[in-house]
Amino acid sequence: MGKDTISNMITSIRNANLGKIKTIKVPATNITRNIAKILFQEGFIDNFIDNKQNTKDILILNLKYQGKKKKSYITTLRRISKPGLRIYSNHKEIPKVLGGMGIVILSTSQGIMTDREARQKKIGGELLCYIW
Repeated sequence: MGKDTISNMITSIRNANLGKIKTIKVPATNITRNIAKILFQEGFIDNFIDNKQNTKDILILNLKYQGKKKKSYITTLRRISKPGLRIYSNHKEIPKVLGGMGIVILSTSQGIMTDREARQKKIGGELLCYIW
């Protein structure tokens, strides 16, 4: 059984949000790099750094908080498609999260992208996770 790096990344971010931790490290793969890039573009994280530590590639994510109480920009982060049950959708059936306030991250034939980009390009794919 292989490692599910997407679930590990999502769980690390979720746990860091609960503990109000600013910086986390996750294993760097092509998928986690692309997900981090989307989170940065959508304004959910401050920035991310691709780093190499002892022959292992890691991503350092700086999470974004607002106000003195450190309220997280990420309220909910949940995995949709899992290794045991893959969930696919065409461009017409991609779910809208909170009426467009949140995003769905998809893995498509043209790369990993948000639900808005997939609808615009009229391509479907595997629903990886949703965020709001």
